[in-house]
Amino acid sequence: MNKSDLVELINNKVNYLTKKDTEDGVNKILSYISETLAQDNRIEIRGFGTFSARQRKTRIARNPKTGTSVKVNSKFHPYFRAAQSLRNSLKD
Repeated sequence: MNKSDLVELINNKVNYLTKKDTEDGVNKILSYISETLAQDNRIEIRGFGTFSARQRKTRIARNPKTGTSVKVNSKFHPYFRAAQSLRNSLKD
């Protein structure tokens, strides 16, 4: 599912919001999550999961085209851990 599919799904279920309002709401939520992760904070949504940023260490990788070794610098990446209730609902 992509963002436009999510907006469409929410818009079909909620009759009192226009599609523009739904799209603005989804964009605000996603931008808030991105900004919070960029500030190295975590976000917890009860019953859904936790978003956080993790750091990858500096490592040596290989260029798949040439096979040469390349140094990859340390960087942060987004990480999501699903809540127990979400994991249990997916098992059914």
